[in-house]
Amino acid sequence: MRLTLHTDYALRTLLYLGARPEVRVSIREIAHAYGISENHLVKVVHRLGQGEFIKTIRGRGGGLMLARPAEEIRIGTVVRFTEEDMMLVDCDGLSSGGRPCILSPACRLRGVLGEALDAFMGVLDRYTLADILQPTDLARLFPELAKPSS
Repeated sequence: MRLTLHTDYALRTLLYLGARPEVRVSIREIAHAYGISENHLVKVVHRLGQGEFIKTIRGRGGGLMLARPAEEIRIGTVVRFTEEDMMLVDCDGLSSGGRPCILSPACRLRGVLGEALDAFMGVLDRYTLADILQPTDLARLFPELAKPSS
């Protein structure tokens, strides 16, 4: 399974914010750090706000912060929230607007793939943002994260 760019950017954003939980960060700063589109990141941030993973503060001194501790943000929950389609194959023809697969009545692949997806998500559910957040590693990649907060 390949995660969408939207989910990739969401996880990157959460990692960046988690590296400095006491500091408000701008979308521009995150986009610049990762070399990604600010416009696309605005959509990602909006979605993360809807899911109450981050909070946004407008105006002077505003910015983005985690809405709750990194220990309370499960990676599987983020992936489920940001991925629009978790279907591995389109046996019913729903996403393509086409016909169901001719093998559907007798095929057991759907069950096997469902089991595989459950296992994949089960692994992601075992980890929190705090588990994968290594501030020292991130500080090496992004020197601005090593600066003391003001």
